[in-house]
Formats: sequence, structure tokens, C-alpha cells
Amino acid sequence: MSEQQMENGNGLGPTIVLVHGAFADASGFGGVIRELKREGHNVVAIPNPLRGLSSDAASIATRVKAIDGPVVLVGSSYGGAPMGQAAAGLDNVTALVFLAGVALDVGESVAGVQEPFPPAMVVSTSYLTDYDAPGAAGGPELYIQTDKYHDTVCADAPADVAEVMAVTQRPLAAAALQEPATAAGWKTIPSWYLISEQDNGLSLETQKFMAERMKATTESINGSHFVFIAQPRKVAQFIQKAAGVTDGPHEGKLHHLLHRTGA
Repeated sequence: MSEQQMENGNGLGPTIVLVHGAFADASGFGGVIRELKREGHNVVAIPNPLRGLSSDAASIATRVKAIDGPVVLVGSSYGGAPMGQAAAGLDNVTALVFLAGVALDVGESVAGVQEPFPPAMVVSTSYLTDYDAPGAAGGPELYIQTDKYHDTVCADAPADVAEVMAVTQRPLAAAALQEPATAAGWKTIPSWYLISEQDNGLSLETQKFMAERMKATTESINGSHFVFIAQPRKVAQFIQKAAGVTDGPHEGKLHHLLHRTGA
């Protein structure tokens, strides 16, 4: 069986591809994955290199191109930035979902889009290493202080879960924050945005600005930056809305059900 067949199978609607952000990895989506799989969806959680906006976007694009059929791309935090850039060149992406994610316009950087708004807690709880980021263009890595991790990105998650995530966090190459976007998939692809109301990783004002600019279908949730850890069912339900109403070769749940029943 090929990789495409294993990933696509006979699941419900488009393949849902999850893209994690900085200071985490794909395992943080565990609860969301279980919820989506329980509902019959095909789900792929890909590794985000976190080395630079362009190179991360290229990595995402390479993986998504290998999936046969329509795809709903879901990005958390920084993951939204390379996801949005990658999507602009992918014909099989039918929807974008940002989970408190960064949505950049062309020429804009992750740091730049946040400058007009009050800084989030992560600005004071993160630190730069004294060594260069391996595999990046140059400059240091960016981490969150382990003792500040819980409050900064996942205050609504159990303390023991946050403790493990803090120790296993994957750093972001700091240069990625300054790299300008060269494409913006949200300009042509329907987008959804889940605003985290208690977010200390990305300011509420920044989230609202980006969601409004995209004219995204927007909902708010009373949760942290990584709200998908503490409230996976609600987050999965939000993702399902994008998966169920997307336009394209397959029209989500309705198309799938009609196809299976021969209608």
C-alpha cells in the first residue's frame, strides 16, 4: 500500500493536515487527532521544521502535494505562516484553518504583523540561545523558559502535560520571525480562524486583525494559545466545519455521503 493510500483511505471528506507551530511538535494534536479519527476523517500531522518561513513552507508543500485528493490545512501559532505561504501554490488545498495562527500578507513577517499591537506574554518569557540554530540560515534558536511555559502557551492544560511539553519543546530559529512572506494562500482559499480568548502566545488584537483581514469564518474559544490540548473536541468540531463545507473536487461530508450512497 502506498503512502497516499494509507493517508487517504476511505475516510470522510478531505484529508485534514495538521501543522504545528513553535515550541511544540505534532504530538500536541493528539486529542484533536483522536476526535477527528473517531468521526471518520483522514488525518495527517506533519513535522514543521521551524527553520525559516520559506524552507518550512517548502517542506509543508512537498508533503501536501503527495496527498491524493482535497486537503484542509490546519495551522497552529507560527505554523499558520508557512502553511499560508505553501497553500498559495497547492491546487488540492480547499480550506485553511488557523488555530490562533499567524496569517501573513505578502511582504509581512511574523514579528512585523504583531508590532502594532500590545506584546503577548511570550515576548518576556522566551529567550535566545547563545549558539546558532542548526539547519537555519543563521542566528540563534528561540525557546520559552521551562518554568514559564505553562502560563505562556497552555495555561488551561494539566500541569504535568505542560511540564513534559516544556522539556520537549522544539525551538524556532529566531530568523524565521523576520523573514517576509512571498505568498498568501488565504487570498484565494476559504479560511477559518479560531481565536483563543486567553492567549498569552499571540495577542488577541493580532488574532482579530488577521481574521478580519482575511474575512475568515471566525469563532472564539475560551482557552490558551494551545487550546487544542485542553479542549480537543471543540477544536475538532471547528475544523470539521471547514472540512464539511469546502468547495472543490469534493464538497466535504455531503459529497462523501452522496458518493457512498450512489446518489
